[in-house]
Amino acid sequence: MFFRFIYTYIIIENVRQYCIGVYLVEKFVVTGGKPLFGNVNISGAKNAAVAIIPAVILCDEPCQIENIPNISDVTLISKILQQMGATVRRINKSSLYIDPTQIKTCSAVTDLVRGMRASYYLLGALLGKCGKAKVALPGGCNFGVRPIDQHLKGFEALGAETRLVDGAIIEAECTKGLVGTHIYLDVVSVGATMNIMLAASRASGQTIIENAAREPHIVDLANFLNSMGADIRGAGTDVIKIRGVSYLHGVSYSIIPDQIEAGTYMCAAVATRGCVTINNITPKHLESITAKFREMGVNITEYDEAIKVDATSGNLKRCNIKTMPHPGFPTDCQPQFTAMLMSVPGTSIVNENVWDNRYQYISELVRMGAHISVEGRLAIIEGGTPLTAAPVKATDLRAGAAMIIAALEINGTTEISSIQYIERGYEDVVEKFRGIGADIKKVYFTGDNEQELGA
Repeated sequence: MFFRFIYTYIIIENVRQYCIGVYLVEKFVVTGGKPLFGNVNISGAKNAAVAIIPAVILCDEPCQIENIPNISDVTLISKILQQMGATVRRINKSSLYIDPTQIKTCSAVTDLVRGMRASYYLLGALLGKCGKAKVALPGGCNFGVRPIDQHLKGFEALGAETRLVDGAIIEAECTKGLVGTHIYLDVVSVGATMNIMLAASRASGQTIIENAAREPHIVDLANFLNSMGADIRGAGTDVIKIRGVSYLHGVSYSIIPDQIEAGTYMCAAVATRGCVTINNITPKHLESITAKFREMGVNITEYDEAIKVDATSGNLKRCNIKTMPHPGFPTDCQPQFTAMLMSVPGTSIVNENVWDNRYQYISELVRMGAHISVEGRLAIIEGGTPLTAAPVKATDLRAGAAMIIAALEINGTTEISSIQYIERGYEDVVEKFRGIGADIKKVYFTGDNEQELGA
């Protein structure tokens, strides 16, 4: 009788879990219309973490990485390393212990790998360490073509042969060992710059990358590799020189703050005409963003590791932005800035000069009543028009952040779906927004029922 009961319970529980898996929908519910005030602490940089974690493969000893953002992309890349044989242990919320010495494979082709864009850094790390790599093509946000031709050009210049298998897997192999060389990137590519740095750090001789990207997370990756014993110079400029080494030792390293997360909360403060202090940042990394806010009339006060954003005067001017590689205005802050500009009277123009198809989210803002038209790379915003609450979705990571900012501007309640995109790159987003006065909660819907997560 007891075993029959247990058997019946297992069947019922499996059915319940199946139904939840089919019908459970998680959303953010935001009630806006009031200014944000207070302090928010910025987490470690997502774009640095997703390159530095795979870079540990190159190391010959365990490493400890500090200031890791607690986001789904970090969880994903950690699980991928574990599948490959590495020991990955979370010491606390923001620290990881990684021992790569038991990795016995040069292959990463699982569904986890396909689930994130930054998985392509496994190519450079495995090629540098093993002389060969087999990695599934990456996924991630869908807002334009993400060619990796410059990555492969760099690997081939170092002496590797590359090939595409079944349209879904990249194989790279160098039977005689990677040899340093001179590489000129046809376009400024953050991913290619970092991937070539990874492979070249263990190559023989010197590699020179010209027309290299200059983003802060490139400098952070170089600093991490150098702390392990690599010899990389010029990161942060358009010419990077890497002299390969034969051994990299373990280190404890702290990742830089996330400039895009900081920019997101700055946009939210301005959009709601609030006053928020952004802590744990590097102000220099935000210069292109703060320059635009000052142009608009926002009061910006910089400290050593913080910025105070005061938009309580309310008299803001429209402005134009054009996204560019660093040190220009970052494309990853464009959607948030566009959402903020909806609250500013006048015509503002956004020129997306990095990605071809990053305006997919505009149709969601239009559902809220925004007056925005898209003409090629330009988005023309007629700001200051009343907005209304409407169900919207996150079309990608930064677009999801833009939906939150837009919802905070509206006197009403907005439901945001597809929030898995947002959680890829923002740690504790609900808690952080609540900490500065936002009315936001994460709920799940099963059928006609709604319940707040954590309630």
